Amino acid sequence: MNKFIAVIFLSFLISSCITTKDLTYFQGDPVLKTEIQKLSNQPYRLQINDIVSIDIKAEDNTLVSLFKTSELGGDLYFNGYTVNRHGNIRIPYLGEINVLGYTETEAREKVEKELSAYFKNSKSLFVNLKLAGIKFTVTGEVGSPGTKHLMQNQVSIVEAIANAGEIPTTGNKKEVTIIRKTIDGVQKFTLDLTDIAVFDSEHFYIQPNDVIYVSPLYQKTLGTGTTALQTFTTLVSVLSFVASSVILIKNL
Repeated sequence: MNKFIAVIFLSFLISSCITTKDLTYFQGDPVLKTEIQKLSNQPYRLQINDIVSIDIKAEDNTLVSLFKTSELGGDLYFNGYTVNRHGNIRIPYLGEINVLGYTETEAREKVEKELSAYFKNSKSLFVNLKLAGIKFTVTGEVGSPGTKHLMQNQVSIVEAIANAGEIPTTGNKKEVTIIRKTIDGVQKFTLDLTDIAVFDSEHFYIQPNDVIYVSPLYQKTLGTGTTALQTFTTLVSVLSFVASSVILIKNL
C-alpha cells in the first residue's frame, strides 16, 4: 500500500510540474529558405475604428491647409481621420469618403481623386495616407494585459507579447490565440510560440484591432505550483492535513 501511495505521489508530482518544453520559446531549427513556402502577404484593408493619417502637399499651401484637421505630429486620436461605423472618414470640404475595406493605396488614390478637383495643377498634388500605428489588445496569462498602441507599420506576435509584459510560467505558449474581426466576420488563429516555425506563419504579423489571448496551463487550474519544489510543498501540506485529520478522527 505504501509503495502504491508513493507511486501515485511521484506520478502526480511529475505531471503537475511545468516542463522546459512548455517554457522555452522558438524550439527547433529554422527551415532552410529553399523549403519555406511563400506566405500570404495580402495588404491590410481598413476597418471601422481605424485611424489614418493623411498628409497633403501641393504648390498652393494655403489651399492645402483647408483640407487638414491640424498639423501632423500631434495626438493622432484628435488629429487623424477615424473610420466611423459607416466606414467613412471625414475630411474638411470633401465631406465623408468611404474607405471601409480599402487598402492604404486604394484609399490614398480615392482621396487624391477627390482633391484633384480643387487644384488647378493636380500633378503637383501629393497625398500620403497610412495607418496611424497599430492598436491591439492582449489578455489572459500575460504580465501586463490591456490595449496597446504601437506607432509602427507592422507588429509581430512576438512584439505584441513582449509589449504585454511577456507570458509568465503559468501561461500556455503553445496556445496563443489571435481573434480578428473582419468585414467577413470573426476569425480565430492559434500560434505555438515554442516552435521556431511560428516565424513562417502567415499570422506572424498581427493586424490592427486584433485581440490576443494567452490561455493558462492546466497546472494553474490544479493550483499545485509551477515548479517541482512548489508542487512538492503543496502535496506535502495536503498529505499532512489528511494525516492529521485521520489521526484526529481515530482519537475521537
